[in-house]
Amino acid sequence: MTTEHRATNPDRPPDRRRDRPPDRSPEQVPGPRPDGSTARLHLPAGSTAAGPYSTVVEPDSAGWEFTSLRVLELPPGGSHAFGTGESEWIVLPLAGACTVTVTPGPPPLTPVGDGGAGPGEGRGDGGPGGGSGGTADGGGPGGEAAAPGDRGSGDAGDAGDCGTRAAPATPAPPPGTDHTTRAFSPASPAGTVPAPDAGDDGAGTPTAVFQLRGRTGVFDAVTDFVYLPRDAHAVVTTERGGRFALPGARCTRRLPARRGPAEEVGVELRGSGTCSRQVNNFAAAGAFEADRLIAVEVLTPGGNWSSYPPHKHDEERPGRESRLEEIYHFEIADAPDGTPGLGYHRVSPSGPGRRSDLLAEVRDGDTVLVPDGWHGPSVAAPGHDLYYLNVMAGPGEERAWLIQDHPDHAWIRTTWPDQPADPRLPLYHAPPAAGARAGDGDVPERPVEGDRP
Repeated sequence: MTTEHRATNPDRPPDRRRDRPPDRSPEQVPGPRPDGSTARLHLPAGSTAAGPYSTVVEPDSAGWEFTSLRVLELPPGGSHAFGTGESEWIVLPLAGACTVTVTPGPPPLTPVGDGGAGPGEGRGDGGPGGGSGGTADGGGPGGEAAAPGDRGSGDAGDAGDCGTRAAPATPAPPPGTDHTTRAFSPASPAGTVPAPDAGDDGAGTPTAVFQLRGRTGVFDAVTDFVYLPRDAHAVVTTERGGRFALPGARCTRRLPARRGPAEEVGVELRGSGTCSRQVNNFAAAGAFEADRLIAVEVLTPGGNWSSYPPHKHDEERPGRESRLEEIYHFEIADAPDGTPGLGYHRVSPSGPGRRSDLLAEVRDGDTVLVPDGWHGPSVAAPGHDLYYLNVMAGPGEERAWLIQDHPDHAWIRTTWPDQPADPRLPLYHAPPAAGARAGDGDVPERPVEGDRP
C-alpha cells in the first residue's frame, strides 16, 4: 500500500489552486494493471495541468480504456475551442457561468505541430483540444447570472456579492495544441437557441448555443450543464471567468447535444448519521441519457465519511456488478478563518489482478483514479466540507452502476434505518421547477440506501 501525507504549510496563500507549495509536487503512486504497467492513482492539484486545463486525465494517461476528466479555467472574457473526437462530454460549471456553442462534425481548426503529448485538436484520443483562454472582443455574452467567488461564501443566486476569482496564468500549451480566440454576440436566455448571426457553420451544419447560469461554487448550488456528443466541435466562452469540469467517456453512439437544467437534477441524501452525504445525480445512469458516461456530485459534511461501506465495480457480472473505471475529483471547503482543508481517500485490492492500493491525503483540486479495487471511505476532516465529482465509464452493454460492498463492512448499512440523516444536509436543494411552490425540493424525507457512493 502507498500511504501519502503532507504537512500543512502555514504560509500557503488562500488560493491553493494557483500556487501549490513545494510539498505538493507530483508523486508516482504505483497502480499495477493486469498487463504489468503502472499509473499514478493520486494526482495532486496542478500535477497534470496543460494549457488552460488545471487537471487533465485521459484514458492513455490513466492506463485504461474509456474515462476522461478535464478542468478548464478561463479568465474573464475567455473562450476555449475543442473537438470532442470519439468521446461524449459534459460541460459542468464548478464556479462561474458560460455559453457553450456546439457544431456537429470535426472542428474547423487546423492542428498545429506534430500532434504530440498533451491535449490537442485533431488527436485520435477524443480529448478536447487545448485552445487558449483568450479574450473575446467586447467581452462575453450577456445574461450570465453567476460569477465565480470564494467557496462557501455568499448566496449562490446573488453573483453581485461574490468576488471574481483572479484569472490564472495560462501555461504554454503543449505541442499539437490549437490556440484560438473567438468573439461572440450576446446570446438568448438559457436553453437552446440559434447561433448568433448564423443558423449553420457555413456548410449547412446546424449550430446550437446553450446558455449556462452556472453557480458561484460547488458548495453553493446545483448547476445546469451541457451534454456534448462525439464527433462535434464546441466552444466554451465566459464573460466573468470561471472553472468548468469536462467529464468524458469514449463511446460509440452519437446522441444530440442538449442542456440539463438545474431544476431537473435529482438531489438525494444517502446514508445516515456520520455516513450521511448528499448526491447530485446530474448524469446518473437512470437520470440522464448518455452512451457510456456516468457522473454525479457528492457532498460530505465535515467529519463525515462517504463512499462507505467500501465497494467495488471492477468485474462485469450481469445484474450484480458493472465494470467501471472511476475518477474522483475533490474540492474542499476552507475553515471560517480561511485555513485550507483536507480529506483522506482509500483504495484497496479486491482480488487477483486488481491490486490498486492507496491511502492518500487529498487537498482542494486533487484527483484520485480508481481503475479497480475496493474504494472508500472518503473522509472529510471536521470543519471542512468535502466535494467530489465522480466520473465513470466501462465496457458493459448496459449503462449501469452496479456495485458490491466489501464483505467486512457491509453491515453498516443495517444501522442506517435507525439513525437520522445529518441535520446539516442537504447543503442546498435543486431550484424549483417553473410553477412549483417556493421551498419545494426533491430530497427524500428518509436517507436512501443504495449502491452508490
